[in-house]
Amino acid sequence: MRSLPFLPLLFSFANCQDPASFVNLFIGTTAGGHAFPGATLPHGMVKVGMDTDSPGNHAGYDANTSFLVTGFSQLHDDGTGGNPPLSNFKVFPSSNCSSFDSCPTSLDHRKIPRMLLVDGSPDDFASPGYFSANLSSGVRVELTATRRTSIQRYTFPASARGFLPRINVDLTNDGQVSSRGPTILIDPATGRVTGGSNFQASFGPGRYNAFTCVDFRITTPESNSQPQAVTPMEYGVWSSSGAVRGTVQGSPADSSSPLGALLTFPAAETGPTVVLVRSGVSFISAHQACANAEAEIPDFNFTNVADSARTAWNDLLGRIEVDIAAGQEDLRVLLYSSLYRTHISPADYTGENPLWTSSEPYYDSFYCNWDTYRTLFPLYSLHDPERFALIVRGMINIQQHEGWLPECHGATQKQWVQGGSNGDPIVSEFFVKFSKQAASLNISPASLYAALVADAETPPPNFDLQGRQVDAWKQFHFLPVDVIETGTAGSAHARVVSRALEYAFDDFTISQVAKILGHQADATKYATRAGYFVNNWNPNTTVPGGPQSIVGMMQPRRMDGTFNYTDPRHCSVNDPTHSTCFLDPNAVDGFYESSPLLYSQYVPHDMASLVKLQGGPQRFIDRLDFIIDNGYFDVSDEPGQQIPFMYHYADRPGKSTLRSRQTIAQFYNTSVNGLPGNDDSGAMASFAFFHLAGLYPVPATEQFLLSSPFFPRISFFNPLFNTRTTIKAKNFSPESIFIKSVTIDGGLWASNCYIEWDVFVRGATVELELTDDPHVGCGVLPPSLSTGGFA
Repeated sequence: MRSLPFLPLLFSFANCQDPASFVNLFIGTTAGGHAFPGATLPHGMVKVGMDTDSPGNHAGYDANTSFLVTGFSQLHDDGTGGNPPLSNFKVFPSSNCSSFDSCPTSLDHRKIPRMLLVDGSPDDFASPGYFSANLSSGVRVELTATRRTSIQRYTFPASARGFLPRINVDLTNDGQVSSRGPTILIDPATGRVTGGSNFQASFGPGRYNAFTCVDFRITTPESNSQPQAVTPMEYGVWSSSGAVRGTVQGSPADSSSPLGALLTFPAAETGPTVVLVRSGVSFISAHQACANAEAEIPDFNFTNVADSARTAWNDLLGRIEVDIAAGQEDLRVLLYSSLYRTHISPADYTGENPLWTSSEPYYDSFYCNWDTYRTLFPLYSLHDPERFALIVRGMINIQQHEGWLPECHGATQKQWVQGGSNGDPIVSEFFVKFSKQAASLNISPASLYAALVADAETPPPNFDLQGRQVDAWKQFHFLPVDVIETGTAGSAHARVVSRALEYAFDDFTISQVAKILGHQADATKYATRAGYFVNNWNPNTTVPGGPQSIVGMMQPRRMDGTFNYTDPRHCSVNDPTHSTCFLDPNAVDGFYESSPLLYSQYVPHDMASLVKLQGGPQRFIDRLDFIIDNGYFDVSDEPGQQIPFMYHYADRPGKSTLRSRQTIAQFYNTSVNGLPGNDDSGAMASFAFFHLAGLYPVPATEQFLLSSPFFPRISFFNPLFNTRTTIKAKNFSPESIFIKSVTIDGGLWASNCYIEWDVFVRGATVELELTDDPHVGCGVLPPSLSTGGFA
């Protein structure tokens, strides 16, 4: 893989106009990271990129060169689990077919290796808004995109007589090979291919329709060459076998067979031939896919589209500025690459909602909010509030038409709920930060609050797909493992502890909004419900073979109030039964993708109460040390992401700083396997960004936990306020990483452990005096609900 050279040391970003040059798109593109390295705009619907035959091709690409290229498709997600999502409408260039009839068309027969560099890595390159690859066939591939359309540039080598440039348009082979009922039509005069199909959602029971419109132009590699319309020399529809010359429409041989088109174009008389392929996409119709393409890329100007994409990325990435010390080039790349991946999803599907007509924005690829609400959206608050507002407007509009805020949503379909109603903390995060600006951002506070209340109070038809298990939560103040639900469907006995802990935090976030709106009775009610987490606390549970000082654990309960037992090691690397705790509607262990030990730390809104439950500050510290030192802390799983910063609540911020640095050093790097697991739609990226910035958010509050940044200076520009907030580290050195004191605009701040949102509203200068003493305390501890800190 090739990347851009680094700029000199100790540059100040104020003097740099190209922050995109610090983004490495190949981080996490193998070994389960599922990161997307192709071309897209910030939050673009179209994400055009390479697809491979890797079993881990959730984002199409895999950096492992043992996997072959199957095509270049138009739609992808970033960093997801589940089944491979999207990967629709592959385009594949063929340069070495001796004849039209002999050209391999099906996915398994056409796939080929990439060219390799001298170090054995693939000859692929990527930067924000652009991707290229050199294939073993001699074809060079370049990709870029607008919001709903891609343009692809295929440079075919000059070759022996008879080997003509051919383009294969594959309509049906998505990531799951799930197509049903495809249609296709070729225009013999222009080569335009239109069609669509019905596909399976990645992480839920639904199916969706998608359509494409593919046009072609011929040009040469010279920069001043103008794209020319051309009539294809040969064309035909293919299904299970090769293409049938001269056919313009067809259907697959059976329900599981593929369908596509093959077209032949004239070769240049001398030198390489360039075929430009423009692919419009729509979730409504092929006609709209054509309209999207014609509106967004009318002139087939590849360079202009790529330049515009890079400009959009630079505008966004440039809102964060850092100074670096000697030797910090990789950390800078890690920071900006993480920031970049936080803006791939959710995707802007505005104008592409087939389910109802609305003038509101429509965003999709919430995959899933359980992963992203903790760090992704609080990061938007700091530097991209206008986009955040569009996303929230779209979420409210979904609630108005589907009844509940989206939790997990993909390709217009509801997908499986993992935790609580985790749209609540996202919408609440926005309103707590921007309630005064909501009207100017076209957000109705009444509609926003109604959406939250619907989640909290209204039972859905199936709480595995939307909403909550409301009745049991309100009746018992926990979720009994033996409850029998009536009037609603869902896995009533599954994940009862982890969901209850999420519900408690969801209700806390609603109470925060209610307070701002002056709904005091509601604020009190939901704050009380936020305290229900304590009802799953069994004070007598211990860890088998563990320290006797660790007593008390979150555990399942029955309707009669008695506790069931789940081994605290369950779902961890130390689980003697090697359980995974993925989605299982029949599981009664109580937890999802994490252990009781880890979930017992999940009360982000009332850490003061949790410290008391766990025996006071020292026992709380001992428990955190045990969790991290014995491998229970799983940074790849979101419920434990706050753990490195939790020492703050026991007045040991120095330990938080050490654990934060340990986490980044151990689990993150800039290699192709530089992520600890799936990127989870930017969840891993935003987590890393906050640690590198020396901050950690408490969603739907006005507080950020504070540590020292990994850089001498970092600043955040907020375009809504037109302010820039700068955090400076005084006495910055590898040894002096602990905060001794904090000043804000020259005035001494009371706490070394958190700062307030107002700092970012007014554009303050925060100066951290650093020391090498790890024992400095907080001064004032971070707020908790039980201490009145969020009042």
